[in-house]
Parts: sequence; C-alpha cells; structure tokens
Amino acid sequence: MTTRRMTVGQALVEFLAHQWTVDGDVRERTIPGMFGIFGHGNVAGVGQALKQASIDDPLLMPYYQARNEQAMVHESVGFARMHRRRATFACTASVGPGATNMLTGAALATTNRLPVLLLPSDTFATRVSDPVLQQLELPHDGSMSVNDAFKPLSRFFDRVNRPEQLYSAALSAMRVLTDPVETGAVTLSLPEDVQAEAIDVPLEFLADREWHVRRPTPERAVLARAAEAIRRARRPVIVAGGGVLYSDAAAALARFVDQTGIAVGTSQAGVGSLTWDHALSLGAVGSTGTTVANDFAAGADLVIGIGTRYSDFTTASRSAFQNPDVTFLNINIASFDAVKHGAAISVVADAREALDALATAVGDYRTSADYRARVARGKDEWNAIVDEAFRPSGRPLPAQAEIIGAVNEASDPRDVVVCAAGSLPGDLHKLWRVRDDLGYHVEYAFSCMGYEIAGGIGVRRGAPDRDVIVMVGDGSYLMMHTELVTAVAEQIKLIVVLIQNHGFASIGALSDTVGSQRYGTKYRFRDDERNSAEQGEPLPVDLALNAESLGVNVIRVEPSPDVIAELTAAVTAAKAGDGPTLIHVNSDPLLFAPSGNGWWDVPIAEVSTMESTQRARAAYEQQRAGQRPLLG
Repeated sequence: MTTRRMTVGQALVEFLAHQWTVDGDVRERTIPGMFGIFGHGNVAGVGQALKQASIDDPLLMPYYQARNEQAMVHESVGFARMHRRRATFACTASVGPGATNMLTGAALATTNRLPVLLLPSDTFATRVSDPVLQQLELPHDGSMSVNDAFKPLSRFFDRVNRPEQLYSAALSAMRVLTDPVETGAVTLSLPEDVQAEAIDVPLEFLADREWHVRRPTPERAVLARAAEAIRRARRPVIVAGGGVLYSDAAAALARFVDQTGIAVGTSQAGVGSLTWDHALSLGAVGSTGTTVANDFAAGADLVIGIGTRYSDFTTASRSAFQNPDVTFLNINIASFDAVKHGAAISVVADAREALDALATAVGDYRTSADYRARVARGKDEWNAIVDEAFRPSGRPLPAQAEIIGAVNEASDPRDVVVCAAGSLPGDLHKLWRVRDDLGYHVEYAFSCMGYEIAGGIGVRRGAPDRDVIVMVGDGSYLMMHTELVTAVAEQIKLIVVLIQNHGFASIGALSDTVGSQRYGTKYRFRDDERNSAEQGEPLPVDLALNAESLGVNVIRVEPSPDVIAELTAAVTAAKAGDGPTLIHVNSDPLLFAPSGNGWWDVPIAEVSTMESTQRARAAYEQQRAGQRPLLG
C-alpha cells in the first residue's frame, strides 16, 4: 500500500479537501473551507497543516478568520442552509475556552438539522503534561475533558486518541454530515499532541471521495394509504417545513398544490416553500401565523406535514388543530419526525420524491370551489391587514411592522432576510412577503441571540450573488456584533438593519403577558436602592458609532415623520454599495404587529401576590383549554 508520511492534522486537512457531496446532478465540495481561531491546542497541529497547505496548494483548504468561536459555527450553518445542506465549513478551536465557545453553535446546528464539522482541540492524550493550561480537572474521572460537553449536542462525536483512529473517525464524520436524516453538528475531538504526531497515511484515504445524498421514495403500500386519505379529505391543509427546501422541493410542492387545490401554511424553516402571492399560500402557521393559515389549521380534517418537526410554534403549542376528527399524514425523511402527533400515516421519504409520487397517486382529486374561495377571501383579508401594518404612520418612532414593510419594499426578489431572536422572527414570519424559496433565513429552532450577523455572513458566503439583509434588535446585536470585523476584513457585502428599542422587546412583551411587567428587559441606568433597572433613563449607548468604530459604513435614520421613507432609501443605497453597511433606526417597542390568532404556551405562576400575575394566570387557564393532547 502506497503511503505518505504526514501529521494527523495534515492528513485531516487534505482528507477534508477531497470530500464531495453528490445530490442528483449537483456535485460540490462538502467542506470548501475551514474557520479557525488558534491557541496552544491547535496552532501546531491543524493550524500548521492549514499554513502548509496555503503554501503548497492555496486552493486545497481555504482558511477564514473569525472573531469568536461560536460565530464561526453560525457562519457555517448559514452557509449550509443556502447550499441545502450539501456543503458546510469545518471549525477548529483550541483547548478549553476556545472549544467550549463552540457549544452554543453545536446545539444550534443540531437543533436546526444543519451540518457543521467541529474540530475542538483536546488536552494531551498521553497525559505527559498534565494538567495543561486551560484543562478542566475532575477528580472522579481522569478521562473527561470539556469536549465531553459536545456529546449531547452532536449527531456524531469521536475522540482521536491515536493517529490510527483518524481514518474511521473522519469517514464516520462525513457519513453523518451528508446524511439528511442524521445531519447536524459533528465533532471530532483532537488531542493537541495527536494532531502533531506523524503517521503513514494510505493514499486511498486522501483520494477524492463522493457522498451521495439519499433521496428515498415512498413505499408503495404507504403511498396508496396516503393518497386515499387525501382523496377522502374535505378540508386538508399542508404544513410545509424546512425539509421542503432542503429537498429542493418547492417546485414539486407548487405543482402538487396547483393540481389538488390544497392550501399551504409554513413553519419558520419552511417559509419560501411557496411564494407569498401564490393563490394557495396561507403564509405562516401557528403561534406567529396568519389569520387565514390558523383558520384553515383549526378546521382541517387532514394535516399533511411535509418536512416539518412540528415545533410548539408551528402547532401553536398543540392548539392549532381543533377539528375533533383531524388526522395527521406526515411526510418526512426522518422516521422520528414522521410519527409525531400519532400520525395515522407516516411516509418516510424525501419530500420531493414523495410529492411527485403523490401527484400521480391522488389522480384527479381536487378541493372544492368553496374551499378555494375561502382561501382567496382569507388571503385578501390578511393582505389588507398587512398592508395597513406596513403603511407609514408618520410617527417619529415607527412600529416594527412599518420597518419590516419598508425593508421588504426596498428588497429584490432574490434577496435573503436573516434573523434569529427577539420579536423580529415572529413579525417576519407572519409579515415578510417572500418571493424566492431561499429568500428567508430565520434561525428559530434554537432562536439564538447573536446568530444574526455571523449567520448572515455565512449566507452571503453561500450565495454571493444575492444581497443579504440582516434584521436585528439592539439586544441581539450586543451579543455578537464583533463579527462585523470579519465582514470588513473580507469586504463581505452585508446589510444590517439595526432596530434600536433600548432593551429586549420580545421578552418585554412576553413578560407583560405573564404579569411580570417587562421586568429585567429594559436597558436603563440601575437604581441600587430599589434594586431596579426599570425606571431609569435609557443608557447613552450609540450602537451606530460602535459599528463605525469597527470599520462599517453606517447610515443613521433619525426619528422623524418621514422615517419610513428614509429607511427605504437607506436600504436602496446600501444595496447599491459595496462591503458591509449598517442602517440604524429607532422603533417604539410598544407598537405591536397584527395578531394572527395564534397562541404559545408559556406557563404562568399558579399563585402570586401580584394582581398582574393573577390576571395573567386566569387568561392562561382559558387559553390552555384549547390545547389538545396529541400523541407523540
């Protein structure tokens, strides 16, 4: 067997450079680059390997800087979604704090079912130098390190304690990264001494290798049952999730609904499955849904879930589907999701393959003219509500809905809006008028504050021909704004719309509903005597100046009666420019978007001395009465 003498770090870098994902006619590099922040754990291992590769073959494994280990994982996730999970980045970090900074990113990736390869360094496998700087010592377990925290957050975890273990670990990592069922965070823990050890590497390990994405078709007997259930349905509704987009099934879904007349509501991850103006698009469904989508969900006799994991926001905490005779038909590539809610029929298959097969199997089935007329009326009523919410009010401090409307108007059809946390995701879910299947990227499975800018950079890397508009509140901006430096360093065109509302608007509103009066959600000067930060003056923080100090082009939209027109002009100007631009605009956090009649279960204190909490509990009991004990 022909071999090459290499370090483990060098072998891993070269191996990753030769992995390819094949999805039908699409073939692309699975790991087109690597992020890294270096310390004593990886500078002489993977770091040295990257440097050597940059000299010997600059295109072998491109290296990208990041300013925070968590952020580089978020960038990888944003990139992976734009590539429909066919490609992602690897992320290398040093021992201890560098490694554990990636934990939040790992949880986010796995929760969202998006691939990312994590290479946290570990302490000496030989223990020749023990304890080392930044090592966590546990008297009861000498084999444990901080990297063990990745185990419950990863879809695959391995620790390479001997050079020979690299082969099986690396191949297993690729298997999971490219598996649409298993994918998520994949972690290879690399002791710092092992990274630098030499080994005779078989050339076969370093050769090009293809990983074919599985697209299973539905079983014939189950397909027949599914088609029969659809033919019997009089009030069916489709709930489209992220699986529709990862399967590249938007066109198949449009053909199916055009043929059958079945209307579609979308989860956060599924926005874009149909364009907003499609005749059978109900828009968002669930807690942050539209009135028309939630009306159809409430009366549905058949719920067809396609590529959705049925989060509590999608099901309005299991209160969305009120028909006592409702049946669930779930189509999902993962059997784990296909059986949720005690599905009467579970079609374990790829979304696109299943939709194409169903289109043939249901024959000439079509919903009634009255059903389709109800869809049209409901859409018209909701669109009128949104139009009114978007209409400039002339208030110097606009509502967030007005801001969303201005940004939506100034955007182009293929632009991508990015968000993750706060009140913005809910408002975007019900209000954003999506015109492209990849035009909406809201990370809401983990709803991670700080994701927005880093994730937006990843989206732009993944789709350099699209403008990326990051919408973020001041609370989330402060969590991880430093990744703007990466955008400046690489002149990555990113448009950040920073909405200043002096606190946590989303949790403030939620706090009001549970009777806690926006406690702990305002950015105010602290009053030590009253142990309070509730009544003080707003902090004199200038976040626009902060962005300018990082090298970002900043456009300030000052409070005025013309603020919405000026915001629209600012977005248009940012789209015409190059590099990162931040648009700073103030809003009134007490002006809310229109309700879509959804509910979210947040338990409220059963007993309290506060009248506000007592009132909230009474209202909660009434709302909870609509919750259904669905199976699964």
